[in-house]
Amino acid sequence: MRIDAHQHFWKYDPKRHDWIDERMKSIRRDFLPGDLKPILEESKMDGCVAVQAEESLRETEFLLDLAEENDWIKAVVGWADLGSPDLSKTLEDFSQSRKLKGFREILQDKDPRYMLREDFIQGLKLLHSYGFTYDILVFPTHLKAVLKVVKQCEGHAFVIDHLAKPYIKNGEWKEWKKAMLPIAERDYVFAKVSGMVTEADWKNWNREQLLPFLEIALELFGPDRLMFGSDWPVCLLAGSYEQISGLVEEFTDTLSAHEKSQIMGLTSSKFYGIT
Repeated sequence: MRIDAHQHFWKYDPKRHDWIDERMKSIRRDFLPGDLKPILEESKMDGCVAVQAEESLRETEFLLDLAEENDWIKAVVGWADLGSPDLSKTLEDFSQSRKLKGFREILQDKDPRYMLREDFIQGLKLLHSYGFTYDILVFPTHLKAVLKVVKQCEGHAFVIDHLAKPYIKNGEWKEWKKAMLPIAERDYVFAKVSGMVTEADWKNWNREQLLPFLEIALELFGPDRLMFGSDWPVCLLAGSYEQISGLVEEFTDTLSAHEKSQIMGLTSSKFYGIT
């Protein structure tokens, strides 16, 4: 099964999607299943994982409704306030949704200490008790805190989105690799090969700039803990879906057929429990 493990849907609202700034005017519009389906079919993808882009339970329900209406939306990563005293009730309610597989928060916009709070850690442990995964969206400056978090949640199912957004535009990989290494040593932490082109120069990136980061990700996590994600429609700021998927397709062509299949869908199917 070939799965795009990371993409978004939204009905654009300037207040709710205020993170889409002036540089991103081209994606200030609705992006819905009807827009993505033909693209996935063209790329021979069997389905996708819809990931939250807004911190609200309303959006989680919106994504779940889309997933129920479209069989090819195989899983949803929603949002919940992990520090909320009502978290247990929220998870109990959502546990009835067969396609809700995990949760995410926009940690990249928060101080690294935010995720070290006791109530946040307890929230992660509660997620795990319900069988939910957790997507970690951070910058390299958060990785020391991420290591502390995953150490306290041994055996939980974590995936680092966009390889923690390394500074591709500056060509800096040594410190990023150093910070990722002890995290990757924990076999319950996975990573998404996604969001790379938007961390590069949007107009002038090339394969050679991205290749070192792909090679390091493969070295650290291996194909059994790496998963492809397009980050559509955000990726459109820097390239077409075909360009983004083609980059990873070409890179994985150097691997065995099974290893390529892992990165292009088997790993995400296993991680999110997609059947």
